[in-house]
Amino acid sequence: MYACAKFVSTPAMVRAGSRALYRPLSASVLSRPEVKTESTVAVMPQSPLTQVSLRGFQTSAISRDVDTAAKFIGAGAATVGVAGSGAGIGTVFGSLIIGYARNPSLKQQLFSYAILGFALSEAMGLFCLMVAFLILFAM
Repeated sequence: MYACAKFVSTPAMVRAGSRALYRPLSASVLSRPEVKTESTVAVMPQSPLTQVSLRGFQTSAISRDVDTAAKFIGAGAATVGVAGSGAGIGTVFGSLIIGYARNPSLKQQLFSYAILGFALSEAMGLFCLMVAFLILFAM
């Protein structure tokens, strides 16, 4: 805003424009007309169209694109944990097969441990997926 302020007009005009920018758009456009004195005529924007055009300085398409890209990058990084969950499940059941091959009499106990390992690994994958969806849709 300061870089643009050098090219606008007076500091009073810049302050008036800044005041119009931090007000909500509905309050700026739909506000009741104020009594115009000589000092406010030179300082305040005079029409709703001028106030709406001043709102364009607040956000730009570039900053929204950067925010959207950051969301997608964050969601992609959070989704990497799902691949780790798949690798963990493969390791758990691979270890079950090796353990059963070594000692077949412990089949029931090994299987219960394998199901527990599967559930914990799958839960971590689902937590990663939940965080990815939270980044995409809640922020």
